[in-house]
Amino acid sequence: MKTLVLVTTFILCQCVGAAAQQQQPGSMYQGQMDRLDANTSKTVERSEYETFMGTAFGSLDKNKDGSLQSDETVQILSVEQFTLTDANNNGRISRSEFMQRVMADFATADHDRDGNLQ
Repeated sequence: MKTLVLVTTFILCQCVGAAAQQQQPGSMYQGQMDRLDANTSKTVERSEYETFMGTAFGSLDKNKDGSLQSDETVQILSVEQFTLTDANNNGRISRSEFMQRVMADFATADHDRDGNLQ
């Protein structure tokens, strides 16, 4: 969950332009949840998160080569997190590897397994 929250928080603040607000480490403030909750259901559905993170990948891919190098993720991933996400160990994170990681984090955060985060 901590990785999910940190990645989401960074992407919301840096790539989508959300206003920074004081928050507890590892938590999302309501404005961030509102940006993810596209259908205003008061929950973040798996499909909403997947769509958002797919768009976020494109924003993080500064050189538009279809993958993320460590310099493109240095502000959101530690070296260890980058290495764990780079499943094929080629020094780049593909869109597929990125989505697998963030969606696995979503599943971990979805404690009641209802496909939603609250």
